[in-house]
Amino acid sequence: MKTPVSVLTLTDADLDRVVEMAWEDRTPFDAIETQFGLSEQDVITVMRRALKPSSWRMWRARVQGRSTKHAALSAVDDGRFKSDQQRTVTHNKVTKR
Repeated sequence: MKTPVSVLTLTDADLDRVVEMAWEDRTPFDAIETQFGLSEQDVITVMRRALKPSSWRMWRARVQGRSTKHAALSAVDDGRFKSDQQRTVTHNKVTKR
């Protein structure tokens, strides 16, 4: 595990990515911690600072208790989404419709 990173040392691009990942339903807090070294509480702090008050309340209500944001509670085993339209690399041609 990475050493914890201070919220103040993240670049603007990193902060934008943390906010984006926090909004995504299927991205658990564990993935954010692995990539950026931010705990769930740190992510909550970032979101509180980055969002307008109404957006913060909407995000918090949406995330609180959501099992997909916590890897231990999630029913998703690999945590990745694969479209049924996706082809293998060798057959990566889109059919004409």
